[in-house]
Amino acid sequence: MTKTLVKAPFRADHVGSLLRPESIHQARKDYQEGNISAEQLHQIETEEIKKAVDKQIDVGLQAVTDGEFRRRFWHTDFLEHLNGVEGYIPEHGFQFKGEETEKYDVRNNGKISFNPKHPHIQDFLEFKEIVGDRAIPKQTIPSPNQLFNAGIRKLDIYPDIEEYASDIIQTYRDAIQAFYEAGCRYLQLDDVYIAGLNAENIPFNDSGYSREELINLALRVANGVLEGKPEDLIVTTHLCRGNYRSKWAFEGSYAKIAPTLFANEIVDGFFLEYDDNRSGDFTPLSYIPKGGPQVVLGVFTSKFGELEDKENIKARVEEATQFVPLEQLCISPQCGFASTHHGNILTEEEQWAKLKFIVDISKEIWG
Repeated sequence: MTKTLVKAPFRADHVGSLLRPESIHQARKDYQEGNISAEQLHQIETEEIKKAVDKQIDVGLQAVTDGEFRRRFWHTDFLEHLNGVEGYIPEHGFQFKGEETEKYDVRNNGKISFNPKHPHIQDFLEFKEIVGDRAIPKQTIPSPNQLFNAGIRKLDIYPDIEEYASDIIQTYRDAIQAFYEAGCRYLQLDDVYIAGLNAENIPFNDSGYSREELINLALRVANGVLEGKPEDLIVTTHLCRGNYRSKWAFEGSYAKIAPTLFANEIVDGFFLEYDDNRSGDFTPLSYIPKGGPQVVLGVFTSKFGELEDKENIKARVEEATQFVPLEQLCISPQCGFASTHHGNILTEEEQWAKLKFIVDISKEIWG
């Protein structure tokens, strides 16, 4: 069988989630109130996914997503459909800058393994059919390291964190294979956990491990998952510091993780958050191997609609070439536009204008 090689990530790319149209918000409400069926909700989501795919292609993107329109949260919807993981409502949400998130999380309730009937596989099959041969369908899922957040692992099921890690690695290997067999050739692992290992005070640690031990464990998990992956499957990782209604969770550069993760993670690309001063400078990029992973500079913000200054963007890309060759760089927003169903504080028109702006600037930089 001939393998189709995808040249991703692309010079102009995007992280994944899009603002949910009002029709989806209303349909979710109607479904929860018992006014429409699950099938009707699914059909409304499908129609909006079709529109979103068309719009992404119209603005010039080569990789398109389903906008995560079938999800409430970027991570819990995927994780709670794994065997051994359940969703629940905790006492508190996560504390972001100036706001507490909606209360919802996941926790371990049994031995973890991949569910072969995971709904996101069928969702991808439908999405891929919508896209056809017009663009590359990109699938986003939370990183396996998200399961190492404090409070998720149940100690009487997994007293040994290394056994927990081993099961998570196998679970994700099975998940990646399932997406591959469904036709996925561009997969992104979204990772707030690893970015959090840079924070002054690690926001989620109940392991007893030091920062260095946690960073090494995160690398072992990430690379363990990707060991033996299909050669023609592009896998990127997106490192984010939180994205909820245009608020953020923590700050700090990538300096603490760069010597280990940037230097050794066997991904095809890093989507990195560089839209404001919270992210630090480009110096940690010096650990990216030359000729190694592509570096997607998130120098545009998804949090607000105002377009960035074009010349400033070009200057920032030029600055990054001190550490990574231009041919190894790409540009994108720092995160999705709606990591949760609430969405960031901008309009759909502003969202599409920003994505087109990124495509246009990429053509000026790379031709």
